[in-house]
Amino acid sequence: MTARPSWAGRNYTLLTAAAVVTGMGNSGALIAAAFAVLALGGDGTDVGLVAAARTVPLVAFLLVGGAVADRLPRHRVMVAANVLNCASQGVFAALVLSGDALLWQMAVLSALGGTGHAFFAPAAEGMVLASVGGGQAARAFAVFRMGVNGAAIGGAALGGALIAAVGPGWVLAVDAAAFAVAGALRAFLDLRGMPEREAGGGLLGDLRDGWREVAGRPWLWAVVAQFSVVNAVVAAAEAVYGPQVAAEHLGGARPWGLALAAFGAGTVLGGLLMTRWRPRRILLTGALCVFPLALPSAALAVPLSAGWLAAVMFATGVALEVFGVTWMLALHQEVPEEKFSRVSAYDWLGSVALVPVATAAAGPVEAAVGRSAALWGCSALVVLLTAAVLCVPDVRNLVRRDGSAPPAVAATAAAAGVPGAAGPPEAAGSQPTVKAPPGGSGEDSASAS
Repeated sequence: MTARPSWAGRNYTLLTAAAVVTGMGNSGALIAAAFAVLALGGDGTDVGLVAAARTVPLVAFLLVGGAVADRLPRHRVMVAANVLNCASQGVFAALVLSGDALLWQMAVLSALGGTGHAFFAPAAEGMVLASVGGGQAARAFAVFRMGVNGAAIGGAALGGALIAAVGPGWVLAVDAAAFAVAGALRAFLDLRGMPEREAGGGLLGDLRDGWREVAGRPWLWAVVAQFSVVNAVVAAAEAVYGPQVAAEHLGGARPWGLALAAFGAGTVLGGLLMTRWRPRRILLTGALCVFPLALPSAALAVPLSAGWLAAVMFATGVALEVFGVTWMLALHQEVPEEKFSRVSAYDWLGSVALVPVATAAAGPVEAAVGRSAALWGCSALVVLLTAAVLCVPDVRNLVRRDGSAPPAVAATAAAAGVPGAAGPPEAAGSQPTVKAPPGGSGEDSASAS
């Protein structure tokens, strides 16, 4: 048995294990929810409405969740959110298995799941990198994401096969069990060495403070604004149009699950690449890797065969994982730890705010212009917005600062006695020293991705 790396301590191991478990369950559940709606006789509009029902409360409560996570112990917020997600998915599964599920019930339970995630996401963001020394931050986060994305491969493939064999209800039940296991693992995190947080100036004051942190960094708000649209159109393509294309042209849930698994395989390769590659211009590298996000929508528009679709999804996964790691490293390098959850909440809000609009509108847009034209429009928006972000000097010029731990990591890791965290970090939240100085859906990942 290979020895665990010295930097992979108890907290890192627990966080990774919990995220792997939920990654396995979530990847299958995303497919299952869509096919559960279709099995009831629903159409693309119904699939989009259920998906939107999850995202509306996510958008509504994200900022509150970020402020709460900067005031309370973050691991307790994460465990409470896991309990809510376990309960909502369990009831969802029971209704589907009984055969008595109604569309409005699915929407309400999806909304409860979205509420849980609104509190979970800001609290979880940064926990992994805070559990390791700054010198190992990039490698630790890449390995973490490799584990999560590897679980997504098995979860998507197994989920598609189980839906075809026994129906979507059992896949939703597995996801509920995964949330229970993950919550139990996170309850055992040891955060005795974490610094105490000051009470702050009230909820609204905390939110204003977080907004000032975002607005003062052009690279941050530019990428968040970009992904507010990119994530919306990608969600519409994959949550609404993808299952319909699969059902009509590819043979159903199994090939669609395999295509999503291929995407997961690509992210594993991208994560492996990022354990070795240390690009200096981290945001420029990440932004260039967003262009391939236009490819899956184009492949569905044609539509390509199941094999070619899987190949496209694989390549997209590699590129998106490079963006995910570089984005998270940029956040941790530039944002103070004590404000990280609030900034993360704004990041998440920008990333998901338009998703319910896009998923709810996907059906009517398809009826108006046709599915193929809608999918080509999704691809065009990804390309145009990514090109626009590259026009922002901060995105092109922000560089990795080697030789010290990122501010958000160093402050936490040093207090917790993490090896490798010693040494004076750069001023928390300082601007880069160069001239003219980012997610269905995985936990603890870069939110803009």
